[in-house]
Amino acid sequence: MFEVNINADLGEMAGQDEAIMPYLSSCNIASGGHVGNSESIRKTILLAQQHDVKIGAHPSYPDSENFGRVRPNISDHQLRRSLKSQLRTFYEIAKKSKAEVNHIKPHGALYHDVVNNERIADLFLGILEDLQLKTTIYTLKNGFLHQKGRENHKILFEAFIDRNYNSDLSLVSRTDKNALIEKPSNVWNQLYKMAFLKKINVISGELIDINADTFCIHGDHPNALNILKYIQAELEKM
Repeated sequence: MFEVNINADLGEMAGQDEAIMPYLSSCNIASGGHVGNSESIRKTILLAQQHDVKIGAHPSYPDSENFGRVRPNISDHQLRRSLKSQLRTFYEIAKKSKAEVNHIKPHGALYHDVVNNERIADLFLGILEDLQLKTTIYTLKNGFLHQKGRENHKILFEAFIDRNYNSDLSLVSRTDKNALIEKPSNVWNQLYKMAFLKKINVISGELIDINADTFCIHGDHPNALNILKYIQAELEKM
């Protein structure tokens, strides 16, 4: 069977972590900014260990009200304090659980801001330096986090199998009815093209180039389990 590196955002109280964990290569565990707490982090790390799935921290803007998907009006000092707290907590729990942290992946609005906003990318990388965290980062190709982080960190380019893309390779806004890909066969078609052909059909219908090392499905996707079962069945045919 061909192997494809599939990751998912877990520990987000979506109720299906146990079901989808066996189908993943790695998982990004909510670290308390948008959702989650010490107990949910510990339980998700334990679940990942049971299935030999690599773990990563998934820090976010401190914004539970909007699930970390909107940039809050906070100072850089407040953001640094929150992100340091999230990462310290995550790494402490991982150490107590005898789990190796494989990577870090920012969440939601922070994920996009470290790609598109040089100041936020610098702030984020400064936090990793302060905490002496030299690790793998999941991010988008050619963004500020990639460009400025590659000197000190291993970068894995990420693409999303359950979201539609615009022509500039930005994600279609969640406010758009076409943002989410729901049918398992359509998700598989997108994954196949991205992983094996290095191409993607964007929302306009154009077929354009894309380069990714790891492929994300959101853990709160309502059809995540069926999608992952479908993908595994298709990979077993190859």
